[in-house]
Amino acid sequence: MQIERATNGTGRSGYAGARPGTAALLSIVPGLGQFYNRRYIKGTLFLLLAACLGIALAVPLANGIYGLVTLGSNPEVDDSRTLLVEGILSAIVTLILLGAYVLNLRDAWRDARRRSQGHRIPSVRQAFHDSWEHGFPYFVVVPTFLLLTMIVVFPLLFMICLAFTNYNLYNSPPAHLLDWVGFQNFVALFTEGVWTRSLLAVLTWTVVWTLVATSLQIALAFFLAVMANDARVRFKRLIRTVFILPWAVPSFMTVLVFTAMFNDTFGTINRDIVSLFGMTIPWLTDPTWARIAIIFVQIWLGFPYVFTLVTGVLQSISKDWYEAAEVDGGTRWDKLRHITLPHVMYATAPLLIMQFSYNFNNFNIIYLFNKGGPPVPGQSSGATDILISWVYNLTFDQNNYMMAAAISIIMGLVVALFAFFQFRRTRSFREEGMY
Repeated sequence: MQIERATNGTGRSGYAGARPGTAALLSIVPGLGQFYNRRYIKGTLFLLLAACLGIALAVPLANGIYGLVTLGSNPEVDDSRTLLVEGILSAIVTLILLGAYVLNLRDAWRDARRRSQGHRIPSVRQAFHDSWEHGFPYFVVVPTFLLLTMIVVFPLLFMICLAFTNYNLYNSPPAHLLDWVGFQNFVALFTEGVWTRSLLAVLTWTVVWTLVATSLQIALAFFLAVMANDARVRFKRLIRTVFILPWAVPSFMTVLVFTAMFNDTFGTINRDIVSLFGMTIPWLTDPTWARIAIIFVQIWLGFPYVFTLVTGVLQSISKDWYEAAEVDGGTRWDKLRHITLPHVMYATAPLLIMQFSYNFNNFNIIYLFNKGGPPVPGQSSGATDILISWVYNLTFDQNNYMMAAAISIIMGLVVALFAFFQFRRTRSFREEGMY
């Protein structure tokens, strides 16, 4: 709140001597800048808080950062994994404290600038009121932000750090100390034969699996939703309920049932259906047939969700548009192409894109169906392994944590770039205010 400036005999403001630069410089020691601005209670709180944090955290944070850099020096005493965890936590806390320190400098500079412009120094009560009035969103967001930092960001940073170490089955703490190896693991992925073959095979199958399985489940769901929405179809509610039933059953149960059905020896598909033609298909032991089977299972699991989305959009399209198209001589194909499909895609495109991202990391179906098998000679991955299941096997079956972390980073970048590119091209984002 601006008030009349207290002037002396020359008519100059009594606050004219306040210098923002001086206040910021004094705030190098937290609280002194606030004292300079005559915010004595705030300055005292800042100074005491800084002193307490400095005394309590200076040594642990320094030791944590040192441990993060060295990863230990004595194998009999140091555990590199513990030092890595403590180091990452120390780095996160240090960044948070540095942010608070910068806010302290900014607060002193801003108050001094307001004083130089003739604004009143607020009372303690007014300061608390202003902080609550203008900073309420921060009071709500910051605790959640800190919680997510520890729950999401910390494990992610730990995984990223492992990708730059030599942590594997033969160099595992606490018997051994870890070392930073730079980009050596990433280079090995693209230069060593077994890793290159495995990476190319898994990446190719992951892309094929994502595109084929997701596209087919979307196409089937769209076709069934359009057919069930046709005016000539009776018992629509019953039909839609039956189509949604696969979505209502837990997916892991469905996958386990299909695994038994596709069994090469006693599965009902080979025994009761394929045997009628004098054939036996190796669904779980042949790479090609295993991939076909797993795509079929995903189509069964995935189409009910898309069917529900498309059905909701179809019911929201005005019948007047279809009647206008008939008056203009439009055929059923014309109405589907120019009315139904554009509106369905506009409303559901972001969710359909997420289906691609979901299937790219669809670990459950791959692991539950045949654990990524069958095995392939000369590769560290199975024939139906996608990136996420390959990472799981490397981590828990082979204890090759460094390569699993490196592959996870590549996988995350691919998913992020794909999602970002597709969302940017989606009309529902570029033409948000169209309707």
